[in-house]
Amino acid sequence: MSYDDLAGLRVLVKNGVATVTLDHPPLNLMDGVLLPSLRGFVNRVRHDADVRVVVFDSADPEFFSAHGDMRYLTDPEALPAATAAAIAAAPEVPVPDDINILEALSSEVRGLPQVTIGKIAGFARGAGNEFLMYLDMRFAAIGRSGQAQPEARMAILPGGGGTVNMARLMGRERALELLLGGELVGAELAERYGLINRALPADEIDDFVDRLARRIAGLRPEVVAAIKSTVENITPKIPQEAYAVENTYLYSLFTEDMVASAHRQLAAGVQTREGERDLESILDRLASS
Repeated sequence: MSYDDLAGLRVLVKNGVATVTLDHPPLNLMDGVLLPSLRGFVNRVRHDADVRVVVFDSADPEFFSAHGDMRYLTDPEALPAATAAAIAAAPEVPVPDDINILEALSSEVRGLPQVTIGKIAGFARGAGNEFLMYLDMRFAAIGRSGQAQPEARMAILPGGGGTVNMARLMGRERALELLLGGELVGAELAERYGLINRALPADEIDDFVDRLARRIAGLRPEVVAAIKSTVENITPKIPQEAYAVENTYLYSLFTEDMVASAHRQLAAGVQTREGERDLESILDRLASS
């Protein structure tokens, strides 16, 4: 099966492992290019018998994915356009009316028959971190990775499944801490809180993930399917109603004040490489001004 037409992604399939590299400069934004490509890949690979494990990483050593496109907040046409493109990328897969496209993608990724792994060696904030939470496993490089949901400090909420999936992974109290505090957490704290599987030395993460992916890909497919199905059956499922509640609250926060705040953030350097290297400091300065 070919994946060459997916803009912003490089896909290499070898020995049962598909390595999907986000390569959408300058920041791997979850925008109207990357979002449709990811949804197209997910709903294509589920039918690919040659792929048993999917590893997501980034071509950018500083950013896995900065976050969603800020134009979703400042341009009323941007989010509907990205949504339409993502729907068109997999038109045979219906998107429920009461949830948004990122929430739908969460369920689609979690429903893949393949095992999915995220390799984090850069910043993953907002929708970028939300995407990682869709995956079966996540591994992060010590001293190089950073994960955050800064949306509350940007006058909205993590509306791509972030509130739901973070609570599922870490529990109510820790999810509230990170969702409301907007802290950028490194690999070791992310591991301690349950946001990732393991924090690994930066010079060991590639070999570790490669070995794990190859080991799983070498198992009998029916064994992987049986184990994954059994674990899913004993793990509390996220009801669609939870996503619908998140989606309702998300759009309730799309106010004139929120749009004005987004414009101030852009003017201060958000969504530039320099600004995104220390996003939290920019948001702190704006909050105190």
